[in-house]
Amino acid sequence: MSLLKWRVFNVALLLAIAVAMPGVINAQAPMSEIKLGGDQGSGGAPTSGPEAAAYDGTYVWVASQFSDTLTRIRVSDNSVAGTFNVCKRPVALLYASSSIWVACLLGNNVTRVNPATGAVQGTYTAGDGPGGLASDGTNIWVANRNSNDVTKLNAQTGANLGTFAVGSRPMGLAVAGNNVYVANNMGNSVTRLSTAGEILGTYKVGKGPFGVAAQGEFVFVSNFFGKSLTKLRASDGSILGTFKIGDGAAGVAADENGLWVVLSGENSLVKVDPSTGAVVTTYATGKGPFSVVLGGGNAYVSNFASDSVSMTAAN
Repeated sequence: MSLLKWRVFNVALLLAIAVAMPGVINAQAPMSEIKLGGDQGSGGAPTSGPEAAAYDGTYVWVASQFSDTLTRIRVSDNSVAGTFNVCKRPVALLYASSSIWVACLLGNNVTRVNPATGAVQGTYTAGDGPGGLASDGTNIWVANRNSNDVTKLNAQTGANLGTFAVGSRPMGLAVAGNNVYVANNMGNSVTRLSTAGEILGTYKVGKGPFGVAAQGEFVFVSNFFGKSLTKLRASDGSILGTFKIGDGAAGVAADENGLWVVLSGENSLVKVDPSTGAVVTTYATGKGPFSVVLGGGNAYVSNFASDSVSMTAAN
């Protein structure tokens, strides 16, 4: 087996393990489910694998990595409004600079998509195994899972502005002020970079950090295998607390109303009080949820094992 195929196998295996992780669903509130129309394989296994989501102000976009497609959902009526071929294994999405940016795990590149038409506007080289995206307002930051680094792209031209080493298997990214925070999934740590690419610090968090979200003066990191959420001060990376929230803490999103974290091991979404780390509300999702995005007053969760998106009011 080639090195590339072995890496792809490992990624798929980790995702399969995450989906199969047993958990107790303690959901108190249901969510509406929007079917994406993906086929189901033997035993109900997904063939499309919706994993990432982004919101452009009109549509929620969902990347289905095994069908190499993007699906958009119109938030005004939650109807599916088109599915578009994009690249090999799309696993992360970002809306920035009036475009949808797609991290293509097997293409070692990032694809830029016109949100009005779904047409590809450009493809730009990244590192080995791009799987996380963030914007600082001027540049696009790409976490490369296999080469243990991040790539900085000009958001207007796609020009490569540098590649910077971080920790082991970087995944989630978030920009807080002049800091770029990177979750090192196999390093149990977070690296803080300046927007120039200088390493400012590395901080130990929980086991298997996965997602990162910035909220005001703070940064929150979900720890997939640690079943927890770590809170850091955005300005200097100081650890302010780690809170147990549930099994398979994955995607995380923040707004002025609170903090939202997907629990893949419990097929649920939790709303968390950012000041105390306490779970405020738990919602039942589809199977194997991975990411959450906020848009149109709602929270949308991509369900990797259900070929669907779950939705609830984000209040």
